[in-house]
Amino acid sequence: MKLLFVIGSGRCGSTMVSEVLVRHPDIGFISNVDAYLPFNARGRWNSSLYRRTPPQLGQRDRMGLQLIQKRMHFGPSEAYNRFSREVSPLVSRPWRDLTAEDASPWLAARFRAFFEERAEAQRKPAFLHKFTGWPRTGFIHEVIPDAKFLHVVRDGRAVASSLIQRPHWHGYLGPWGWGHGPLPEEYQKEWESSGYSFVGLAALDWKLMMDAFVEAKKRIPPQLWMEMRYEDFIEQPRQRTQNILDFMGVPWTGKFEGAFRKYSFSKSRKTGYRRDLTPQQLELVQTLLEDHLSRFGYGKDAERFATT
Repeated sequence: MKLLFVIGSGRCGSTMVSEVLVRHPDIGFISNVDAYLPFNARGRWNSSLYRRTPPQLGQRDRMGLQLIQKRMHFGPSEAYNRFSREVSPLVSRPWRDLTAEDASPWLAARFRAFFEERAEAQRKPAFLHKFTGWPRTGFIHEVIPDAKFLHVVRDGRAVASSLIQRPHWHGYLGPWGWGHGPLPEEYQKEWESSGYSFVGLAALDWKLMMDAFVEAKKRIPPQLWMEMRYEDFIEQPRQRTQNILDFMGVPWTGKFEGAFRKYSFSKSRKTGYRRDLTPQQLELVQTLLEDHLSRFGYGKDAERFATT
């Protein structure tokens, strides 16, 4: 089994990337419907059902919750509810990143079996799963050493703007209740200096996650790690999708070509944060994230972030 984990900070575009990839008939995955079923079907029909779903209903960002219940979406899911039931909440909702030291035998066995059972049931040569928030890559690599990772990076200003609009972001509770643990002392002072701004905290959320991804990358063999900017994927969807399939070792087939052509790629969200944030909020976010934005290719004079 060729196993790829699509990872990112949250609101980073990893859903779109995953939706495109699982249209491939050779890639298995956990669907949102499968994640909420009261029984464990192991996703036997996920691929065929999703590939038969009309494109306008297959893209979560296009369908809108008013058109179809979230739980009836056949696309890929992070399946945190099912992870909590079958593996452990330690994997689905940790307050810190998971490392190799967290791979206790009981937890490693459950995690490995979770994917092995689904891969066997779906009978696909490759399997994809998406995790957002903490990388978890140290833990995953310890349990499944040959798994590969695609890190999707998005402009932190756009992520902050998107996070604060989402009901599942618990930043309104502050670092004491948002689920990510306390802020590092330096970031805590920055937040206090902002007047405890919620937009500022959303920006620091991205900053905290990106720090974790930088550290996580150091512990994974280079041949197992790929990094791609969401903005680059939107600009060059065909080329970037081909890059990912090559990384996975999955060929571009005629059936996938037909599915790929039906997918629409909107560039409107790239700079939507300029519309959704006030000038003062945007200036605050820019100040808080300046160094990190530059590091990942979003600074004014920075070179474009290359896919590796």
